[in-house]
Amino acid sequence: MAENHVALLLTPEGWELLSSLPPYDPAEALSLGRSLREEGHSPALVAAALTQQRLRARATAKFGPFAQQMLFTAESLEQATRLTVSAHHAARYVAAGVAKVADLGCGIGGDAVALAGLDLPVLAVDRDEATAALATINLMPFPHASVECADALEIDLVERGVDAVFADPARRAEGRRIADPEQWSPALSQVLALRETVPALGVKVAPGIDHAALPTDSHTQWVSVDGDVVEAAIWCGPLAPEGPGRSALVLRSEAGGASAHTLVDTDAADPSQPPVQVDPIASPDDLGSIIHVPDGAAVRAGLISHLCQALSARPVGPRIGYLTGEDLANEATAPFVRSFRLTEVLPLRLKTLRGRARELGVGSLEILKRGVDVSPDALRSSLRLSGRESETWVLTRAGEKAKGVVLVVEPIVSDSPTDSPTPPDDGASSGD
Repeated sequence: MAENHVALLLTPEGWELLSSLPPYDPAEALSLGRSLREEGHSPALVAAALTQQRLRARATAKFGPFAQQMLFTAESLEQATRLTVSAHHAARYVAAGVAKVADLGCGIGGDAVALAGLDLPVLAVDRDEATAALATINLMPFPHASVECADALEIDLVERGVDAVFADPARRAEGRRIADPEQWSPALSQVLALRETVPALGVKVAPGIDHAALPTDSHTQWVSVDGDVVEAAIWCGPLAPEGPGRSALVLRSEAGGASAHTLVDTDAADPSQPPVQVDPIASPDDLGSIIHVPDGAAVRAGLISHLCQALSARPVGPRIGYLTGEDLANEATAPFVRSFRLTEVLPLRLKTLRGRARELGVGSLEILKRGVDVSPDALRSSLRLSGRESETWVLTRAGEKAKGVVLVVEPIVSDSPTDSPTPPDDGASSGD
């Protein structure tokens, strides 16, 4: 159905209608659709144009002003790389001095747009005909970019003058994520084998990939955008100037632009090795006055021990990413943690929490949690919040015996523009 809608827009009438539409306004969508049908446009074409208009409005968060000249399906938009991330991908290729990049499994062309935008010749390849058609439209502004509908592994890279590859294997089947990299399409091992022909290889992978699946001589970087972990990528050969290892790239939106901060674990030269585990505090009585919530990219990258050392901190519980100590984050560590001052420790019991909320008149409650099977939304509903006071609670397990606790904390306000919420979930969000 989605493919048919896009096909209608690729006709002269469809493209002209889409180009004539005003910016998307949900309050006006019904009346606009009615007026367009009254003007003689077919209901199917009107539906396709309005759907595309709505998708472009959503896509602005990923592609900025480029979105208004691109075509999407709902699924392709969800899986597309954000432009802020793909720009960092493209910068690696420029720094490596490559001549031509093959974007294998290009999807709608998000990464290819970033590469071509830096004047790199790009061959974008996708085996799905409808997806390749979208990529062709989206890359039209770049004469040095071409699109082919083909199997990524059947392209003769040397014959095409390609000296660098970016690959994005399909990691979903029937709407579900595939955890095993060897079940991806193509399999991770097949993609990594391309290094025998083209050493400059980058591979986008799932953030939850098992470290043991990473090639030992590569550099793998996890990326978060405004606290949301969106991807990991394996970089090989000249695309990995950091050398073998793991790192976290934290991107934050700020007034007037964006910031980028990288945390590299210089002690982990082999990315396939399991992260070093740090012993947690012995009991909740050993909690320090400061609670640090690491960015999810640092958690996924296995950099907890690195942060513990830099912050003179320890995990609050076994395999828990929250850290505790007495030291505040400094300029080097602040981009990678959100810090709080601990004011009280409560048992994780509904009766106790409900009594506190009622007694203090808590009406607004921020809940962060890790390592406990509690839904923040369900807890808020059970507390029957009513009042003007606000609090922040951290639900977790503390001490060697992993006792469930609620840490009542106060955010530590800093002048640093890097202060930003970290998602209140177990581990980190998992993007594609």
